[in-house]
Amino acid sequence: MQAPTDRPAVAITCGEPAGIGPEIAIRAAWRLRAEASCILIGDAAFLAQTAAAIDPAIRLSALSLQAVRNNGLPRFDDARLTVIDSPLAAVVTPGVLDPRNGRAVLQTLDIAIEGATEKWLDAIVTAPLQKSTINDAGIAFTGHTEYLADKTGTPQVVMLLAAAGDNDDNDPHPLRVALATTHLPLKDVPAALNTAGLLRTIEIIHADLQAKFGIVKPRILVTGLNPHAGEGGYLGREEIDIIAPAIRAAQANGIDARGPYPADTLFQPKYLHDADCVLAMYHDQGLPVLKHASFGRGVNITLGLPIIRTSVDHGTALDLAAQGIGHADDGSMIEAIKMAVRMVRAVQASRKAST
Repeated sequence: MQAPTDRPAVAITCGEPAGIGPEIAIRAAWRLRAEASCILIGDAAFLAQTAAAIDPAIRLSALSLQAVRNNGLPRFDDARLTVIDSPLAAVVTPGVLDPRNGRAVLQTLDIAIEGATEKWLDAIVTAPLQKSTINDAGIAFTGHTEYLADKTGTPQVVMLLAAAGDNDDNDPHPLRVALATTHLPLKDVPAALNTAGLLRTIEIIHADLQAKFGIVKPRILVTGLNPHAGEGGYLGREEIDIIAPAIRAAQANGIDARGPYPADTLFQPKYLHDADCVLAMYHDQGLPVLKHASFGRGVNITLGLPIIRTSVDHGTALDLAAQGIGHADDGSMIEAIKMAVRMVRAVQASRKAST
């Protein structure tokens, strides 16, 4: 049940209502309404109030989830944004968290997942949410990525962050950094690495760079874990015992994976100029480089899912939300929507080429 338009139908979950998510979602969706059919998912009345405060010219058209289930999405035009109503339980005070709204925030994700899996949405873009609010509502929740994996029955996913250049056709090799491990204490990272898991991570990156980015022969550079990539075993054996075997296995399967490279010297133009992705072993090994290069314009992408999901590279910014409308930067949300559109187009082109 595709939306009746040649523009991709992109759902935007508005995230924590007390944060900047609703504002940046509305701003970015309105700005890009000619490029994508953006469907906001959140409390329709609250979003209408927020939109009026941003710009009285912004028009929203609210639908119930049941109406969409029964009749599909409406024909989109550039005059208004569609909202699938997901009512909140409590009035929002900007900058102030309220656990009474935790379940409603999670419901926006459920609606988006349903739409993407049922094919009436082409992609999901998520605004930042506050994990503590959902946990305080009595729901065990560790994050968007884990929730999406669980709801789609995906056994392993990979977090990838891309610099803003990934939306520029003039930059054939923008900086992309994937992670072998994500939100773990540093002391737990070595035990979380194993050859089979690392090989699967490389395979997921390779497959999605082909299917969702349109890269025919991806080149993946893999970092070591230890300083100097272990210095031949003198500074650790993970490179010898775990990482190099995974790379060799990937190469045997036809994947252009290389390494392990010392992370302190890998992020240089002479190494990255023809690389499609860097796989770092842990969160703070790879992401500081990318965020230094592109913070506020980066995009968080979940690889391995049966659906397309992108997100912003920042959090809820409750302090900015408390200051009122007009202080939030929607740059990362704009890039996340553009990225979702590019990925939809790549998937469509791949399907067309295979038929």
